Amino acid sequence: MNDMSSMNRETKKNQLRRRVITTNAPQFRSSGEDSEGIVKEAERRVRRRHMIILLVILIVITAATIAYYWYQRSYEYKESTVGWERQFERDEVGFVDYRSYGDNLLRYSKDGASYIDGSGKDIWIQPYEMRTPITAVNGDYAAIADQQGNHIYIFDKNGLLGTATTVLPIIKISISAKGLVAAILEGHRATSHIYYYAKDGTELDISITGFLNGEIGYPLDISLSPDGSMLMGSFTYLEGGEVKNRVAFYNFSEVGKNAPDRFVGGFHEMYGGSMIPKVCYLDSVYSVAFADSSISFYSSLDVMSPELIKQIPVEEEIKTIFYSDKYAGIVVKAAAGEHDYRLDLYSAEGSHIFSQEFSFDYDHVDIDGDNIFLYNEDSCRIYNHFGNLKFEGTFDFSVSRVRNGHLPNQIIAAGASAVKEIKLH
Repeated sequence: MNDMSSMNRETKKNQLRRRVITTNAPQFRSSGEDSEGIVKEAERRVRRRHMIILLVILIVITAATIAYYWYQRSYEYKESTVGWERQFERDEVGFVDYRSYGDNLLRYSKDGASYIDGSGKDIWIQPYEMRTPITAVNGDYAAIADQQGNHIYIFDKNGLLGTATTVLPIIKISISAKGLVAAILEGHRATSHIYYYAKDGTELDISITGFLNGEIGYPLDISLSPDGSMLMGSFTYLEGGEVKNRVAFYNFSEVGKNAPDRFVGGFHEMYGGSMIPKVCYLDSVYSVAFADSSISFYSSLDVMSPELIKQIPVEEEIKTIFYSDKYAGIVVKAAAGEHDYRLDLYSAEGSHIFSQEFSFDYDHVDIDGDNIFLYNEDSCRIYNHFGNLKFEGTFDFSVSRVRNGHLPNQIIAAGASAVKEIKLH
């Protein structure tokens, strides 16, 4: 009896155990599936949260960029304070001027030159003796020559690289961004010569001889392309008893050997009797010629066939020209109206950027980055490349050069007696 009862109890236990297993098995599977869904949903939420955070960051960055853009475009500084300054000896003689050189300044005189860093200290000093020093700067290289003399000093940012000695008097010089120098030398009986020099001062076997009554003409100005392979020149010549002018291009690279006398392009019909006192390469492709009644923009994208891409006639009297690697501009005497002058700025391709009328008794115009400086020895105005006035103020010492500082609200003012960093507020 007891055995039967035990068997019945065991049977019921087994049946109950099977029911439990059968009933709960699907629940275990369902729980696994739910866990996987929960994990996926959590991952989606994390991704969504990350996307939202990223979107917010992008919005903040964009808003900050736009705000900074409009701040730089329209904000005008009202006050200034002196950061650092360097004083020079009062009895220093022979001072001539400064040139912007890299991010700093090249100071030169009749007795020597020095390269001044961003805190007013001399990086190098080079003594020499010149009657009339003239300079050329391009990238990391600079050259100083004695106009009507016979010496050219060639530098990089570490100091003197070499000295070139010429037989004929020097009229003008140009330097490439690789240290190659071209010089116009004065010949006899209305002749001139253009010679090339390596950065160590060695004379190269490259030259152009021009005659006022010859096919080439007499060079008024020259400019080397950044790599030194192209030379752009302004030439005046006689034709039919009339003085005419042209812009010419020469190619001294390997491919230029295929061109007669290295001549690859000449432009004269649009100039006629209009003088072209200044030509310059802005970058490796674009160059500009400043005539007395026009500005001409050229492209050397095809180095064997430079082309005139735009000529802009100027009816008013051109008072001052200025240029950089991105811009070219002029200041003209205003024909009428309440202002004395008008400033016109163009891109390297010749596109008009802005015109700004003003009345300010300036002596110099320089462009550095996106800022245009109009200044005299005791005051200045700064315009940005949108044509907006950024600052107007005075100096407490005689100034001969103004340029950007290392921060957007800083400028460097330099003169015979001092160099000062000025902070704008």
